[in-house]
Amino acid sequence: MMMAYPHTRRWTRGVLHLFLILFGLLMLYPIIWMAFSSFKPESEIFSSQLLPTHWMISQYTKGWSALPEINFGTMFRNSIFISFISVIGSLFTSSLTSFAFARLKFPFKKTLFAILMVTMMLPAQVTLIPQYIIFHKLNWINTYYPLTIPSFIGASPFFTFLSIQFIRGIPKDLDEAAKIDGCNMFQIYWRIILPLTKPALVTVSIFSFYWSWNDFFGQLVYLNSPSKYTIALGLQNFLDQQGQSQWGQMFAMSVLSLIPVFIVFLFFQKHLTRGIATSGLKG
Repeated sequence: MMMAYPHTRRWTRGVLHLFLILFGLLMLYPIIWMAFSSFKPESEIFSSQLLPTHWMISQYTKGWSALPEINFGTMFRNSIFISFISVIGSLFTSSLTSFAFARLKFPFKKTLFAILMVTMMLPAQVTLIPQYIIFHKLNWINTYYPLTIPSFIGASPFFTFLSIQFIRGIPKDLDEAAKIDGCNMFQIYWRIILPLTKPALVTVSIFSFYWSWNDFFGQLVYLNSPSKYTIALGLQNFLDQQGQSQWGQMFAMSVLSLIPVFIVFLFFQKHLTRGIATSGLKG
């Protein structure tokens, strides 16, 4: 009986791995189908055959410069710029604000934290009209300010909440030892807390990059000039309401738009899982 136990465990683990592989392939099938469709002629894209009969690289070359006023190289630069600024702003506000909530004592701390939790539950559509009015009065429409400046003023409370839970897991004895050595509160934040919150900060960076890179609704509302278009807006221009959509070129550019997402995930997946796993609800 004891000899059968390792075989049973290996068999169970093998079945579990097989199930995970099949489930992963099922989840990846839409991306695989889109990647193969980007090499197909328009007449074969929606056929039942997965692999193309004729591989067409021209879908990528034509799609890159398909729009008359702007090519996808400019859109990539615009998207990278917006995502980079958003990541910097999210790191700045989430790290400072979370340190204050987790370590400092100040009036109305619990009330402000409750407001922070409430704002996490508000859908973006609820605050869209008030925000648009504010940005319009500031003459920020058709600029990148509405898409980047809010990240510097705590417009993403989820990142702050995630960092707060992580910092609460850091022993306060480190703060006391730093105070004995003569550190003030900012030095404790900069030299002690900030280096230890690297997994949480990486998680914030990844999510901020993903949300900014994949944002379509906000960019559609605030950007009007083609020269300021991002990848999300550029892909939308391939869809024609009169039925003349260029599916092959749109799929080709969609595949290219996924490359930065995959690169970020592959390089930072260990930090991402660690940051999420160690940022549970702590008292």
